Amino acid sequence: VGHEGKLVIGEVASRRVAALSGRVHFYEGYDLRTVTFATRTMGLLGVKMLILTNAAGGINTSFRQGALMVIDDHINLMGTSPLVGPNDARFGARFPDMTMVYSERLRRVADETASGLDTTLPHGVYAGLHGPSYETPAEIKYLRTIGADAVGMSTVPEAIVARHMNLEVLGISCITNMAAGVLPHPLNHQEVLETTQRVRGQFIALLEGIITRL
Repeated sequence: VGHEGKLVIGEVASRRVAALSGRVHFYEGYDLRTVTFATRTMGLLGVKMLILTNAAGGINTSFRQGALMVIDDHINLMGTSPLVGPNDARFGARFPDMTMVYSERLRRVADETASGLDTTLPHGVYAGLHGPSYETPAEIKYLRTIGADAVGMSTVPEAIVARHMNLEVLGISCITNMAAGVLPHPLNHQEVLETTQRVRGQFIALLEGIITRL
């Protein structure tokens, strides 16, 4: 819901940019190789840096709804990996290192850009689950215990494939709602859509600023 599924190629601040308006998700019934096909395509188009964005539920209670969180690392709880199956050596190694999935340099650029916009970005660990149901309060308690700050249903497969192809990755989560059990009311998708619309201008300014600095 809310994903157009379009590839747009153009320029931002005189930089050649390829952008995906939306993505397909594991919860829609696609296998992860299909989910990450667009990421592979980006790499074959010559993309060297990949900025991944998502809507996420906030687990860290210091986060506010609408915050933009820089992803420092992730936890893959989707039950599988997009790299399962035969390895195509043209893309990368059979056993790629995941020590630094999210580029330290790009995270620093994001922070510098935010500072120029008179704001600061929280950092955190993103947990990727397959959905489509939202998590239970018990699951959120578990995720907090193992170190997750935000949770969502995307991004992790794309990030894994991007690192497999040796792309430099930046991940940014829009905290569209607080996760189950954090606040005393049930979750609904309309809240997610409303929050993304509210922070749209801020998010665009941040992305434009980051691209300008690259």
